[in-house]
Amino acid sequence: MDQPSGRSFMQVLCEKYSPENFPYRRGPGMGVHVPATPQGSPMKDRLNLPSVLVLNSCGITCAGDENEIAAFCAHVSELDLSDNKLEDWHEVSKIVSNVPHLEFLNLSSNPLSLSVLERRCAGSFAGVRKLVLNNSKASWETVHTILQELPDLEELFLCLNDYETVSCSPVCCQSLKLLHITDNNLQEWTEIRKLGIMFPSLDTLILANNNLMAIEESEDSLARLFPNLRSINLHKSAGLHCWEDIDKLNSFPKLEEVKLLGIPLLQSYTTEERRKLLIARLPSIVKLNGSIVADGEREDSERFFIRYYMEFPEEEVPFRYHELVTKYGKLEPLAVVDLRPQSSVKVEVHFQDKVEEMSIRLDQTVAELKKHLKTVVQLSTSNMLLFYLDQEAPFGPEEMKYSSRALHSYGIRDGDKIYVEPRMK
Repeated sequence: MDQPSGRSFMQVLCEKYSPENFPYRRGPGMGVHVPATPQGSPMKDRLNLPSVLVLNSCGITCAGDENEIAAFCAHVSELDLSDNKLEDWHEVSKIVSNVPHLEFLNLSSNPLSLSVLERRCAGSFAGVRKLVLNNSKASWETVHTILQELPDLEELFLCLNDYETVSCSPVCCQSLKLLHITDNNLQEWTEIRKLGIMFPSLDTLILANNNLMAIEESEDSLARLFPNLRSINLHKSAGLHCWEDIDKLNSFPKLEEVKLLGIPLLQSYTTEERRKLLIARLPSIVKLNGSIVADGEREDSERFFIRYYMEFPEEEVPFRYHELVTKYGKLEPLAVVDLRPQSSVKVEVHFQDKVEEMSIRLDQTVAELKKHLKTVVQLSTSNMLLFYLDQEAPFGPEEMKYSSRALHSYGIRDGDKIYVEPRMK
């Protein structure tokens, strides 16, 4: 018979964690030592295995000796098999069924769409709580089989699987708390609502990079579909174009955290405007785009919201505006204060018995000011001494002795005085 191409899980395990390549345990209870037997190979007699095994990108195509897997992996709780060449669910089942304490399994980027997952194989996954199937192109039929056989599954990752639709499972998965389904093509809300039906206990829904269109659902229906949703990520939902979609998020009764970067609706606003308008529209959230919303920030945002919409026509004012006016009353517009630094000032230039009022630029240097004054006082720049008198300074004039120093650094204001004297020879 032809030998199968590729490498077995057990072969890779022995190579990576042999005493030569992995000589030290990772802490008490984290390694396993198996005494030698007459038939055992020296390499396989002793392996120092951590409870977290990372065997990604190793060319694994099959399980290998199941008895050896059981002997060495009895204590393993996390297993990363991503980016290998596993295409047969039976081989995956042989590995997982011999890792009795496995809770986390990463099968990303394995060509598992090439085979059908039977329920008896899926039964070997029963203890897994976190399952990663990113870029595996796993069909919804495969996902349904997994959901039926994993009663304790809490986190499921289905990113990069080219999903355009969602197929409802015949049974609800009550245990699932987190669904990470980014980078697919789930545009229609009719598909997203199916996730609420399938996963009624969902706490966190990560939908980034799905080109999601409008949230077409009534408020009552949203509350029923996602009664426990606490966090939602809608980053780069290219179809969200109106504020009504944002307002719909208030229908989720337990929602506290929202991520909304990179959506078209917000592109025309400044960063500050975006954050304040979102906070004001979403009164229940405590974290926006990863940042905590403090009580003071919420009040500032809600007051900003009132002032932002106070000049809009009545038909364009959102309902939230009226709620906030009830809370804070009608606010006065903020005074417009120009905080830009002054670019020029008017000063008195004193030379001998002459006094001339001049406007000088503050971005120029002392040397440039001397050139400007040369024709006024009839002195060469090398024969000119300048003294600056702050009208409120108690210590008298200050010599402006550094040619390269900018005038604005002196804090010159309108009405101050500059004295010009000839240099004594």
